[in-house]
Amino acid sequence: MGAISTKITSACNAVITCAAWIAALCIVPISPCAADVDPGMSFADGKGIYRFYCYQCHAYSGNARTLSSTYLNPRPRDFTAETRDSLPIDRMLDAVRNGRAGTAMVNFDSVLTPDEIEAVVWYIRDELLGNPDSAEKYHSPENGWENHDRYRAAFPFVEGEVRLSTPFDELSAEQRAGRTLYESACVSCHDQPNSGSDAIVWETRAVSFPRRHYSHREAPLDAVSGASPYARHEIPVVPDNMTEQQSNGMRLYQDNCAFCHAPDGTGQNWIGSFLEPKPRDFTAVDFALRDSPDAFREIVKTGIPNTSMPAWKHVLSDDEIDAIVAYVRLAFGR
Repeated sequence: MGAISTKITSACNAVITCAAWIAALCIVPISPCAADVDPGMSFADGKGIYRFYCYQCHAYSGNARTLSSTYLNPRPRDFTAETRDSLPIDRMLDAVRNGRAGTAMVNFDSVLTPDEIEAVVWYIRDELLGNPDSAEKYHSPENGWENHDRYRAAFPFVEGEVRLSTPFDELSAEQRAGRTLYESACVSCHDQPNSGSDAIVWETRAVSFPRRHYSHREAPLDAVSGASPYARHEIPVVPDNMTEQQSNGMRLYQDNCAFCHAPDGTGQNWIGSFLEPKPRDFTAVDFALRDSPDAFREIVKTGIPNTSMPAWKHVLSDDEIDAIVAYVRLAFGR
């Protein structure tokens, strides 16, 4: 297991983490104009705009206590700590229109209409400004959390009351269940600051999805989390009659490559959708490297400059890379 942990840790250094990409959502506007994001999009009010563009950094309740904010310096503004006097409306309108140099706050004048900018600013002023007790919480039925209390066993790990570094055999049965729940369902958004200092080795897998803010037209496809158009790409391809090498390659692919290329090989998972240039779609008919294993193997080893494709020769052995190539050619072959 030590070797695997070392490989995972090295991969973390080579691959953009899920949390970093959550932060990136705050830094880069989703599109140069609202019509490009979703031609059928329409916002009923400022709340809808805020929940589409602003919550990733400022939080639903406006207190800026998000995982994204832990990666930003200076931190996003905590609206609940402000008043109408400390944050005049003209200043807010200017910030949304023109952004703030030296911060992650970008300009939205090419993304939102003037009326939409006014609507979102007034929503913040009326509902969030100076209101630390706002009912606009993330874990609400409106955001897909019908019964958030079912995660209660994990709360001590989220709050830092029980450290992740506590030996497993020293935990009570309830705490063991809570830790398992935390690591499987909560850690992608609650990894900072309570667990970040425990030096826990995480697998490089995107386990968090944006919730119900991706489109105003398409119904959620993931009935469990309400997260998807991305969940459809999280289903691994498991070919029949694999050799031992190909089976090992499938495991290695899912542990290391699926983060960007998606478990189904399309690159259309959540993380892959935000990378530019896009990760290789192994299912595409023009994927010529599928028929050139030597060239494919070399790219996996050395990476591709000016892309998010790192060199894996320092993370995976030659045999492991050969196994991945064998799996990709089998799973996604024409």
